[in-house]
Amino acid sequence: MTDAQETAADSSLRTTGGAPPDDGGSSVTKAPIPLLEPREGIPPVIADSSALADVIAAFGAGSGPVAVDAERASGYRYGQRAYLVQLRRAGAGTALIDPVACPDLSALGAALSGVEWVLHAATQDLPCLREIGMVPTRLFDTELAGRLAGFPRVGLGAMVENVLGFVLEKGHSAVDWSTRPLPEPWLRYASLDVELLVDLRDALEKELDRQGKLEWALQEFDAIASAPPAEPRKDPWRRTSGMHKVRRRRQLAVVRELWQTRDRIAQKRDVSPGKVLSDAAIVEASLALPANVHALAALNGFGHRTGRRQLEQWQAAVDRAKALTDSQLPAPGQPVTGPPPPRAWADKDPVAAARLVAARAAVSALAEQLNMPQENLISPDTVRRVCWEPPKAADADSVAEALTGYGARPWQVELVTPVLVAALSA
Repeated sequence: MTDAQETAADSSLRTTGGAPPDDGGSSVTKAPIPLLEPREGIPPVIADSSALADVIAAFGAGSGPVAVDAERASGYRYGQRAYLVQLRRAGAGTALIDPVACPDLSALGAALSGVEWVLHAATQDLPCLREIGMVPTRLFDTELAGRLAGFPRVGLGAMVENVLGFVLEKGHSAVDWSTRPLPEPWLRYASLDVELLVDLRDALEKELDRQGKLEWALQEFDAIASAPPAEPRKDPWRRTSGMHKVRRRRQLAVVRELWQTRDRIAQKRDVSPGKVLSDAAIVEASLALPANVHALAALNGFGHRTGRRQLEQWQAAVDRAKALTDSQLPAPGQPVTGPPPPRAWADKDPVAAARLVAARAAVSALAEQLNMPQENLISPDTVRRVCWEPPKAADADSVAEALTGYGARPWQVELVTPVLVAALSA
């Protein structure tokens, strides 16, 4: 008997076998059941090596897939580190681990090597899990499975409700998980997040198989598990909100100096950069180019709550940018390695623009026919690249080779190649 069946033993599990709703609403036929408590209660938080060793032994000896989740403190702390790790596996129950007290979980990761990890939105949690030594060799992503199966709402709460007929309490998703000790309601929420994850995985596997999409999903999961860590973003300061207002190179230099100063302070204090200085304030200062601390203090974001010392450090950053030579100023935009923005295609290459219009329409129609988001059928960037620089011979073999070179999986190549060949030929 599964966790979900045991939880619902007294009130009949309401499920449709995981079928996505045809009308965009819930596929549950009766009122969903609130899931208020973990089956074995809230487990103690693991915060020492002895307790961790017991968990490693228990989970290594468990059976079947392991549900894995992690909680971060986005918006509160610097970076995206994990502040709580939750696991559940048949034969081992649920474990809550404090990765601050136990920062090296590589032994746990090794004990689960070869086991399928079930995560929801895996790409969000894998970077912080990797930092503490937990790297899956196999995984099942229930969010991605929901997208491929055609569910209109793929958040964990919506999926559990639509597929399994239970309501998860989601009120603590955005709290400060670096808080110690963690309040009991938060721990209950964290435990429930993995309570039914394996049940959800099993139902979605059946649904994907019913739709003939299971092999596609498995290829996607393999691609996520085998992907190397993402490269550090080049010039991350360029992603400052409101950058579209900043046009002159000297102003860009101010954004860069303020952003880098803020980042150093945030990292040293271990707080979210937005709590040190807002993006809006950075842009405001770059446009105004204040001459001194008094002028800076008059700008939005540098009000009366900003101390003299803080104002001086921000003004120093502005002054450094103003002192740069022209050759030291940042370029107006980042070097473009791929095709230009689609809005510029009509002027630069009208024939390529026509190819893109045809290709987008064909891919969109195929995605609708397959009942999945277009971006999951094939990356929009891949479509743009193929249309901007198509193979010399726009036949099936050359288009398939191009798609593979851009990282498309075999199932995507098989489905998308015919419609792209037709679009390129037209």
